Amino acid sequence: MSTHVPFNALRPGVDAADVRAAIDRVIASGWFVLGPEVEAFEAEFAAASQVPYAVGVGTGTDAITLILRALDIGPGDEVITPPLSAAYSALAVMMAGARPVFADIDPARLTLDPHATEAAITSRTKAILPVHLYGQAADMRAFEGIAARHNLALIEDAAQAQLATFDGRAVGSIGIAGATSFYPTKNLGALGDGGAVITRDAQLAARIKRLRNGGQTSRYHHQEAGANSRLDELQAAILRARLPYLADWTKRRRAIAGRYRSASVPPSLSVPREFDAGHVYHLFPVLTSCREAFQAHCLVQGVETLIHYPVPIPRQPALAATNPAMCPVGDRVCAEIVSLPMYPALSDDQVSTVMGAFSSFVPPTR
Repeated sequence: MSTHVPFNALRPGVDAADVRAAIDRVIASGWFVLGPEVEAFEAEFAAASQVPYAVGVGTGTDAITLILRALDIGPGDEVITPPLSAAYSALAVMMAGARPVFADIDPARLTLDPHATEAAITSRTKAILPVHLYGQAADMRAFEGIAARHNLALIEDAAQAQLATFDGRAVGSIGIAGATSFYPTKNLGALGDGGAVITRDAQLAARIKRLRNGGQTSRYHHQEAGANSRLDELQAAILRARLPYLADWTKRRRAIAGRYRSASVPPSLSVPREFDAGHVYHLFPVLTSCREAFQAHCLVQGVETLIHYPVPIPRQPALAATNPAMCPVGDRVCAEIVSLPMYPALSDDQVSTVMGAFSSFVPPTR
């Protein structure tokens, strides 16, 4: 009987005692919103992200929206973003009042394609929003060049890429700002929602701090129409407890990915390339035109799989009003992609079970 492998495991493990101590500390303090835990976490996460400033916010979606608002990008403006991602990246653009414009993905890297991006630029384009998808950085050297040539803001969606690097540079530190998420499934996850903006720009950080708290300069004094998007003390304390584990967790993810990559690849499956050693493997996707059969085969072998993401963002009904451009590469990938289990708590036996299920797949004859 094969070892059962759930797709994810979200309960605290080696960090359980530290998480419990953090929760108890906040409860004992009686301070639950915008207090010392948030301030300390912002400093610690900024240091881990190799930037001077981090601003804790309610979600990763809010992080993108607040960056755009702080840059005065809104109604009448366009932001170029990929079709393959969680839909929240594009929805965040809409929340700022701007229009998401979809450029297709690189079929090998699976992130926003620089050539398609440059072709999509118009007089209304104000920003490029590449997503560091599945833990692998987008081609930031190319996007830096495009942004400079066209005087565009370069904003990084790093929700799936905490501690990832591109050519040795921390993601989120390359553009004007980066947005990340602490949703429980993320590499650094809270026990609820949370997000952050990271940046080298002091003025931008200060404005986002104001915008996240209703646009207040001081209590009850609202300088501008801000949002209500604050990382709470409890989640900040939990994230502080977990942050010291993140480097080791990342090493474990990379080790698991190395074993997956060493497995025999059946002709009906393909594994996306690793373009940079800074990949942090938030997810481990594979591609197959026999997806339903592959998932059924894995389940028989005791391995749970999921699809990230089954519907291209431009084909979501919620985006119809933006007159989205269709992206054929994104369409194909969304029809073929499957995510294998990838999290630090996987045992070596469980990894072997996943490898066995992957390697032994034979597509049904037609």
